[in-house]
Amino acid sequence: MSEVGTAPKYHDVVDATWPALRKENLGPITLRVGAGGGSRVSAATVEAAVSSAQVAEAEAAMQALGQPPLFMIRDGQEDLDKQLENLGYQVMDPVVLWSCPPATLTDVAIPRVTTFCVWEPLAIQHEIWATGGIGPERLAVMARATCAKTSLLGRWDDKPAATAYVGCHAGTAMLHALEVLPHQRRKGVGVWMMRQAAYWAADQGATELVVICTRANAGANALYASLGMREVGQYHYRIKR
Repeated sequence: MSEVGTAPKYHDVVDATWPALRKENLGPITLRVGAGGGSRVSAATVEAAVSSAQVAEAEAAMQALGQPPLFMIRDGQEDLDKQLENLGYQVMDPVVLWSCPPATLTDVAIPRVTTFCVWEPLAIQHEIWATGGIGPERLAVMARATCAKTSLLGRWDDKPAATAYVGCHAGTAMLHALEVLPHQRRKGVGVWMMRQAAYWAADQGATELVVICTRANAGANALYASLGMREVGQYHYRIKR
């Protein structure tokens, strides 16, 4: 069952587990310096009603940082969404937040030498991430996170198969950057990676495991639903190209 509207409690978890290089405040607008680490660490967020002049000021600041004008639209921000649409911003990357208690995924033992928790990530994990377009800038995001964290390495057929990163903040573990090598897909590797994330989350004392997925990624969304995870929120971006 979808429970949209509860997502705001997870935004602090995103900021802690996948942090921007730094933040700057322009009144009710929070700017993020992403240093090439992707939309989550580069999008501005808005905490109260803003004028068109304030939006324009934020646009100029983001452009001065070498970033496109980009805002995250959270649950309940329909007025801001419409305001940005009227200012020429386009919708980008609607996402779903999936959640479950770790116990949902720790009911099955993981086969021996299938998954491992590793920090710091190994060179082979960097190579797997690179196949999915996750390069040094996103690896830097993982490195600068100060929360409890780990990376996951998956193996299948006695060969490296997958990698992911997990951080934990305020009792919630959040998985990011799950990447399975193309020739290792459709073999159940993603399921074992999620189960390993759940075991690690339980070891941290977390009561929730959360993953963020774009709505366009039908395969991943189907995986999370099949594991018994439930939709607990959503957000999207507005960008001026």
